[in-house]
Amino acid sequence: MVEGPSGGNGRGAIGEILAVGTRAPGSGRIELAERATPGEPTLRWRSRARTIEQIEAELTRIWAEPNLETMIDGRPGRHVAARTSVMNLVVIARRPEVGERSAATIQQLTGRHPSRPIVVSTADPDGPSWLDGQVEAHCVLPREEAPEICAELIYLTAGGESGRHLAAIVTPLLIHDLPVTIWWPGEPPFGTEQANDILSTADRLVVDGSSWSGEGLGRLRQLASLLDTTRLAISDFALVRQSRWREAIASIFDLPEYLPYLRSIRRIAVAYGTHDETGGPGSTNIVKPVYHVAWIASRLGLRVTRPLEPIASPAAGRATAAGGKPTKPVMARGLSATLAEGRSEVSVVVRPVLSEMPSGTTLRVELLAIRRGSELRADVTAEQESVHVRVWLDGIETLGRHFQAARRTDVDLLAEAIEAGGRDPISVGSIRMAAALAGVDNATNGARR
Repeated sequence: MVEGPSGGNGRGAIGEILAVGTRAPGSGRIELAERATPGEPTLRWRSRARTIEQIEAELTRIWAEPNLETMIDGRPGRHVAARTSVMNLVVIARRPEVGERSAATIQQLTGRHPSRPIVVSTADPDGPSWLDGQVEAHCVLPREEAPEICAELIYLTAGGESGRHLAAIVTPLLIHDLPVTIWWPGEPPFGTEQANDILSTADRLVVDGSSWSGEGLGRLRQLASLLDTTRLAISDFALVRQSRWREAIASIFDLPEYLPYLRSIRRIAVAYGTHDETGGPGSTNIVKPVYHVAWIASRLGLRVTRPLEPIASPAAGRATAAGGKPTKPVMARGLSATLAEGRSEVSVVVRPVLSEMPSGTTLRVELLAIRRGSELRADVTAEQESVHVRVWLDGIETLGRHFQAARRTDVDLLAEAIEAGGRDPISVGSIRMAAALAGVDNATNGARR
């Protein structure tokens, strides 16, 4: 039997199933037409509500039905396990499509990290106050002989005044005594009353700095300030993605013959991809390349003596020929900064390269170390499934390595963020160092000082 929404508004009545499947009268539980596939999440319940009280009633009703067996071919099938939750996961999604993508990612973790996810979107901020909720239960079959593991998923769309006070509608739906993770895809409005209120309920904040608009450096500085003003642990997908790069770079200095050069690094250069023919300031998000520098600097205990600034390039931009006609654009030279350890200085260059790769993608990390007149140069690049390391000692190539290390998906990144306990010292150090390199002023909305 196919169930569907009724009525002219397309939303359906409270408690009505809005998915393909069969259900008993008055129930929101979906009976599977076919056996569940082990490891694949399956929708087992969907219903609607218009108030917090109605949502809470639906959550209770999911698990209150006396018969929790799946009917297959008219016979009782596998028993559905009671709900399992180890945390609250709140997604702040500005747009419905962002919420749908986030929910799809969360569903892939049902069997690994069961939680109570709450996906919140806002709409019509100047209209009347309203709330539309959708309650789902997704289950996964770990293996053929095991019961299903199930967890709820709550979609909330808040309009008008309700949308301006997200903490007030989210807090009653949290499972008390369990940690709260806020996943904020896109652009978190750090420093606003709305952001402060919802973050005050959280233990961990998950963001993706590489998705921020412009260079992303102003918001990066705001992110770092949360480490000083809140108890939040922070996971940035842009930083977590770079673990394969970090492992490859660290492997260079695991070798005894190269270890002495670690404290003699004099230059760090990172090339990143851009689609802008001029590579002008603000045209590309550079959070990821800046994180590469920040990680190295923080692990070596360096300090910023001059934050990132545009490298002077009189020919940068669109050059003109003698007749006044534009010629081929000239790529900007990027940004430079200076780090220091004691009396020794380390120069930093972050430069754009025209590339078909996604804008802001790191293309290359180069290190130069000089010790007692001897020069070590290391070059690290990455592809979809691997990372490559090459080392030259006094101009002679002495090392070439290839590591099999695939890029991680959002499912992998979210799983790692959920598994992390407390503040990670490497993340804290990298975020703070990246903010120091950014050299921006919050009061000017990301403008350079």
